[in-house]
Amino acid sequence: MKRPILIGITGGTGSGKSTVSKEIFKSIEETDIAVIEQDSYYKDQSHLSFEERVKTNYDHPLAFDNELLVQHLKDLLDRKPVEKPIYDFEKHNRRVETETVEPREIIILEGILILSEKEIRDLLDIKIFVDTDSDVRVIRRILRDIKERGRTLDSVILQYMETVRPAHLQFIEHTKRYADIIIPEGGYNKVAIDLIVSKINSILIQK
Repeated sequence: MKRPILIGITGGTGSGKSTVSKEIFKSIEETDIAVIEQDSYYKDQSHLSFEERVKTNYDHPLAFDNELLVQHLKDLLDRKPVEKPIYDFEKHNRRVETETVEPREIIILEGILILSEKEIRDLLDIKIFVDTDSDVRVIRRILRDIKERGRTLDSVILQYMETVRPAHLQFIEHTKRYADIIIPEGGYNKVAIDLIVSKINSILIQK
């Protein structure tokens, strides 16, 4: 039995990488595809107070439990199920519950820093960078964090200026050089998504 195909989808915050992942997922038979979000692998912060957890720089590589993520990716590639963590962005900590992810022929890994880690990069068969203008990304970030993560406008803007933007320039922007495919404008680029889906379907036929 052939090894599953691992596809990495990355880009800056608000670039549309999650939308690209969802569009691809919707276009493939559910029994053939699984999605892993790097956001689920933020480190457990139970040892910190809420006030301390709020100050965490979630756009820095050290915020992620990459050791666990790599192990889970290897398990899925070995066709073993994993218990994916669930992160609560209002409490700034992992939940006690986990989500079972079954191995599939196609595995999508989506996150802002997946190409900055060599150990993760080396596992990827296809590397995609979603490239979107910074003004569009910050607006999307503001809307998402207020609607989905219980943040205030002031806190989102402060976080963007203090940590998100500097981290993007330091850790994310340069990783597009590792990408096999660069998609401008994320989930709104239907042509690019259709081409990727066609490639995935051709892989599935060969399997």
